[in-house]
Amino acid sequence: MPDLRLALPAVCLWATCAVLIGLTDAAAAVCAAAAIGAAAFIGVAVARARRKSVRPLPAGRSRVGRDRPGRVLACVAVMLGAVALGAGVVAAQAPGRDAQDLDRAARRSDVVQVVVRVERPPHRMAGGFGSEPRWTLRGTTVEEPRGVPVSVQFDAAPDQARAFALGATARAEGVPRRDDPGEATSYTVRSAGADAVRITEPPPPWLAWAAAARTTFAAAAARTPGDGGTLLPGLAIGDETDLSPALDEAMTASSLSHLTAVSGANCALVIGLVFLIARAAGAGRRTRIVAAGAALAGFVALVGPGASVIRAAAMAGVVLIGLARGRPADGVPALALAGIVLLVHDPWLARDYGFVLSALATTGLLVLAGPLATVLTRWMPRALALALAIPTAAQLACQPVLVLLSPTLPLYGVPANLLAEPAAPIATMLGCLACAVLPWAPALGELIVRLAWLPAAWIAQVATAMSALPGVALPWAPGPLGVALSGAVLVAVAVLVLGRRAPRAVAIVACAALLIGVVGYVGALGGAAVGRAVALPADWQLAACDVGQGDALLLRDGDAVGMIDVGRHPEPATACLDRLGIQHIDVLILSHFDADHVGGVEGVASRVRRAIVQRPVRDADERTLDVLRAAGVPVERGSAGLHGELGALSWRLLWPTATGGSGMDSGGSGMDTGNPGSLTVEAEGRGLRSLFLGDLGEEAQDAVLATRAVRPVDVVKVAHHGSADQSPAMYRALGARLGLVSVGVHNGYGHPTRRALDLLASCGTPVARTDEQGLVLVSPGPDGIRVWSERPPASSAGGPPYPGGVNRPDAGSAQAQGDTWRPEPAAEVERARRGPPRAPSRSSRGTRSARPRWCSSRVRRASSPTGPCAHCATHSRPTTPVSRSAICTRGTTRRGSCSPSRAPPCSVSRASSGWTPSRSATTRSWPTCSTT
Repeated sequence: MPDLRLALPAVCLWATCAVLIGLTDAAAAVCAAAAIGAAAFIGVAVARARRKSVRPLPAGRSRVGRDRPGRVLACVAVMLGAVALGAGVVAAQAPGRDAQDLDRAARRSDVVQVVVRVERPPHRMAGGFGSEPRWTLRGTTVEEPRGVPVSVQFDAAPDQARAFALGATARAEGVPRRDDPGEATSYTVRSAGADAVRITEPPPPWLAWAAAARTTFAAAAARTPGDGGTLLPGLAIGDETDLSPALDEAMTASSLSHLTAVSGANCALVIGLVFLIARAAGAGRRTRIVAAGAALAGFVALVGPGASVIRAAAMAGVVLIGLARGRPADGVPALALAGIVLLVHDPWLARDYGFVLSALATTGLLVLAGPLATVLTRWMPRALALALAIPTAAQLACQPVLVLLSPTLPLYGVPANLLAEPAAPIATMLGCLACAVLPWAPALGELIVRLAWLPAAWIAQVATAMSALPGVALPWAPGPLGVALSGAVLVAVAVLVLGRRAPRAVAIVACAALLIGVVGYVGALGGAAVGRAVALPADWQLAACDVGQGDALLLRDGDAVGMIDVGRHPEPATACLDRLGIQHIDVLILSHFDADHVGGVEGVASRVRRAIVQRPVRDADERTLDVLRAAGVPVERGSAGLHGELGALSWRLLWPTATGGSGMDSGGSGMDTGNPGSLTVEAEGRGLRSLFLGDLGEEAQDAVLATRAVRPVDVVKVAHHGSADQSPAMYRALGARLGLVSVGVHNGYGHPTRRALDLLASCGTPVARTDEQGLVLVSPGPDGIRVWSERPPASSAGGPPYPGGVNRPDAGSAQAQGDTWRPEPAAEVERARRGPPRAPSRSSRGTRSARPRWCSSRVRRASSPTGPCAHCATHSRPTTPVSRSAICTRGTTRRGSCSPSRAPPCSVSRASSGWTPSRSATTRSWPTCSTT
């Protein structure tokens, strides 16, 4: 049984810090209460010990080990002391993390300049707006206000990002955002532009060597072919700068991403290598320990002080100190002591995923791996049992936290680690050796890099192959339920493996629980697969694919399919098309040439028959067109007035005009390129009208309004992934019943912004988001548009983004996966409150006060955005006949009446003259209509 005397206070300290860093105002009170409680328990324990010491014992009896209540009291006192310690350090450090100037700038969205000292080198977040990726670095301010932890997000090429080395000083200009309580930094500064973040001072000499070594090693690795060269710096020194997004996703899907996160295994290899070299040189024990400590410090400086790195380094330091004293430290106490020291230094590590996962994985290896290997030796050789037990123990220990990052179960995680783990230490040792040799002997260093490339390439191939297998990530319950279920599995396995002295009944219950859980999970997977196949609506007309931070949308009528943008990477776009059974694309419209809209073109080019693009102005734009031309796709430039059909659907471009709109300058050209020149598509048919705004900003949206081509719609694709640069006049004019936001999880831009969500809510437009709901499908229906999403939406501080539960008996329950909902109710409540949509006014540019040109009646149109009232059934221009109905929520005047009532008839059908009043009623004076 491991020594847990330090583990209990360490766990109490961690739990206290994890809770109180999000409730800093309560830290002082908790500290005082816990300190008083600890003192009270100590007093009771001391008093009890004194009373027992004066009592005589029978002959032959000893007091040693017999005072169990006293030991319990002492244990509780120590745990309360740990709580008081954690609360005290949080209360002491919290005030220094705030800055009034930055708070004020965050509230006003003002641009500020901050000077930070880099403490964590940049790591890739997501794609930038152009061809360059987006990065985030972490540091503390060195000018007033000093010592405030901040994150800086910026776009840069990999070589430029690597220049922001540990210890460098950088000046960043951008808009600050206050981070949520409990995050590692207090503010995030979002910078844009090539010169928004720049180095003002290089690292100090004792850190400059590490930056030079990282750069030299990365350059040498880049000269090796394939994925092995991009993966090698990550395996050796944790440098993921050159790691491609596709390989990164493959490593994550196959549960191999821990190999590029430097932690205990890397530190152990470095220390072991130094010990061997020092021993071969004839050094004594203390000399070897000093050399190992120096090598460990240099290794931390080389790889950067990430959360897992400092955890491993602190634990290794404890072990080295124990060895120096001649008392080898046990693993669990060393881990606990390292955790206590680090949390006292920085309580905000308690919520750092890297720190927590590193500690849990180490705990699993120390506590579970050995006993699990012993159990497995009953059925397999000892070596194979140990090789299987190590990744299994680490996976079991980490799974409750991994569920919070991704609610999935890696099916091939253990086999992938069995194949990759033997190669990882070879690549790590050779890579570290190459780092040390390259500055002094470049030719020898290059040879070592070539040798290290072989195991790195093997690991990359394992990750790629495993991630391509079917069912690589099985679904798991998200949120607290998923954590609880994963914890239950861990406890059951621990009872079976460790509880040899546990009652037989407990072991039977644990075994039965595991068996029932496995059977139930397999049954749930089968049922979910059948349910998804059945639930996927066959009549969907619009689709928003989940491609991360980017756009990929589909229009469909039968076999006729159109696609608007393709996302950043080919794989997600291809996967979405395959899932929906799309084999060909009649027309592909690329709204503009930003990488998050065209980067995935290689994955879809072979299915495209025609492509429409905006005016290319950059070399990167031409490269995108070359991909299409190489696939034999005819390409044409799009502008307002271009139109076509997809089965019974018709589409037309509203923007940009042939002259670039108003001619306002946009980066040296007219408003026909870049975000302002996004091809704006309107589609209509089968009772559904939709508008796709690309990445238009507020100014461009107002310019589109000025063309007088904008009509009310049922569905709007919210511009620019829900950025704050939106035109209220545009969304009021649209009056959409649903807003689609195509956005990536944890993107570096804060999309969708609160301003955009509030604007949509004020217009009565519910929101469906791909970051929360995955694939979103929109279908027309007899009683309103219907929306299907593969995941339920995540709740937020402002409540759910749209009202769920419309079609369910229990409207308060969470939406089921693959559920279908109607977004009308919230929109109708807001429409009823605001009254009917008003024609745009001439008081602002891009609006007008005249009646819409498609309506010949003097009576204001009904609240249905696309279905005209009875007086407006005849359009002034020929249209494709469609079947559209609108059902009023209360009876009104009959069709043909010219009464100017505030309840105009809106139950018209273009296919027939009949109308149907709804059975439901409304208390509002303005009737609400459910249009399909």
